Amino acid sequence: MSLGPAGACVNPDQAENFEDMEKQFAVKAVQHMTTYWAILEKMKGSQLRLTKIDDEILEHFKKDFPEFDPKETINEDTMKSKEGKERWRNFMMAYEKKIDDYNFGTMLRANPKFEYGEKETIFAMRMQFYAIEIARNRQGLNDWVYEQAHSA
Repeated sequence: MSLGPAGACVNPDQAENFEDMEKQFAVKAVQHMTTYWAILEKMKGSQLRLTKIDDEILEHFKKDFPEFDPKETINEDTMKSKEGKERWRNFMMAYEKKIDDYNFGTMLRANPKFEYGEKETIFAMRMQFYAIEIARNRQGLNDWVYEQAHSA
């Protein structure tokens, strides 16, 4: 299977559904999810840095999404609405040259009180994950994962 010459851009509106590519994305998203969970079990989220620019991401996130409450369940319909997609696209583009795989798909928990699960997980872009999880970590909302792992 060929997607065209190396370095060629694929127009997502005109691209066919490439099953192998989808499987690769899914594998990478699951690897990211399991790695993040394993890190939270070994270190309190409140002590964790996800990127070299966590402070910048958090301030930008608070400025662009002042209504977001990290403790609450994410409304996926709002997040993925036409307006929501536009807001997130504008936010994410600021990191195009700063964060590797800034627009790569990953798994995000809809609520910080729950583990990853079929009903608790949203497919999101990497920058959405970073912004939301940095906000959660700064408020100590993921510390329970570490505490639960070390209470046995």
